[in-house]
Amino acid sequence: MGDYMNPEVKRFNYLLSEINAAYHMAAVKLGLSDTGMTILYTICNYGEKCLLNDIIHLSGISKQTVNSALRKLEGEGIVYLEKSRGRRKNVCLSEKGKAFVKNTVFHVIQIENEIYDSWSEEELRVYMELEERYLHTFTEKVEELLP
Repeated sequence: MGDYMNPEVKRFNYLLSEINAAYHMAAVKLGLSDTGMTILYTICNYGEKCLLNDIIHLSGISKQTVNSALRKLEGEGIVYLEKSRGRRKNVCLSEKGKAFVKNTVFHVIQIENEIYDSWSEEELRVYMELEERYLHTFTEKVEELLP
């Protein structure tokens, strides 16, 4: 079966798996589950709160798994839920949560910033353009698969 795969696709899959493994290692070293790390990272990406649906959509993690991790984070006093428009809910960092992410998630964000800051503007532009093009094309082709 592997003979059907373009060598560059194999390389891409390997790199993607290794990147995912590195993020998993970061979560473990910081005392977080992968889902907990993803939730807190997504909130930080938005500021201090974000919609629960955004976490589910952007992470690709099932609603049930996200809710289970949220209950744990809520129990630890790191996040709380608040009503938003309609039936929507915001996931918010508590004061304890803000301090917690400074000692955990911010370390990962700092590493990412250092990496991107070390690239030239041209390298960063090309990388982002290619990532966006890949995402757009892949999404279009996947949508064509559905009946």
